[in-house]
Amino acid sequence: MQTVSTVADLRRIVAGWHRAGERVAVVPTMGALHEGHLSLVRAALARTPRVVVTLFVNPTQFNSATDLSAYPRTLEADAAKLVGLGVPLLYAPGEAEMYPDGFATTVTVGGVSEGLCGAFRPGHFAGVATVVTKLLTQTQADIAFFGEKDCQQLHVIRRLVADLDLPVEIVGCPIVREADGLALSSRNAHLSAAERAVAPHLAATLLAAAERIAQGAAVDAELAAGRSALLAAGFADVDYLELRAADNLQALDRLDRPARLLAAAWLGQTRLIDNVPVMPKAA
Repeated sequence: MQTVSTVADLRRIVAGWHRAGERVAVVPTMGALHEGHLSLVRAALARTPRVVVTLFVNPTQFNSATDLSAYPRTLEADAAKLVGLGVPLLYAPGEAEMYPDGFATTVTVGGVSEGLCGAFRPGHFAGVATVVTKLLTQTQADIAFFGEKDCQQLHVIRRLVADLDLPVEIVGCPIVREADGLALSSRNAHLSAAERAVAPHLAATLLAAAERIAQGAAVDAELAAGRSALLAAGFADVDYLELRAADNLQALDRLDRPARLLAAAWLGQTRLIDNVPVMPKAA
């Protein structure tokens, strides 16, 4: 596996692949790779052998300096995992390469970035949209892979690609979970043993509420009950628990189309997010 840290070296390699008529895939990450990330890499490798994994802890999408400094950085271990999968290229730029002196451009996406995490993390999705736009243009990828756990992020990325006419296919990949249901996340490493024991209640609560809503239960009542259940289980706070349309994240007060049930909740200092599909009963 080659590792490069500059746009020039990245584009030189990718240009050679394209000249040879090969499709190029990219898997953008912030490192601290777990099985969820690796599932994206495997999905990319199933489409083309020419896969670029990017590793950049993007400062513009963090809402606090403390959160940014605490984010795990495990470059050597991450590289070893990628070598094991047969990834040909790792792009690991520094902050100066991504945001050089004088950098003054921000990509903002309206609509799908509003509400949910957008309401609780001001500026987060502008940071995501900007860095993803840069990574897609830097890598010149034909296909890009993102996880469905960050459901709102995936919608933001699909919107910016459509709006900016970027020639890349966006592929969403299923959430990977621990045996007890907890969605994999680099932030799970921050959970104490006691918090880790509580964490699976997030997925369990979502699944139970989704099943009842699909069977015709009142949406508002189930959302309120779900929030109460999470607090009773030991979560410190619930940022949101909402039913949204699967295609555009429109808020729903009744299940009249395919939907996602999304939640963000706090365990100590760790914020966990998750979502599950909800399908209306067949007519």
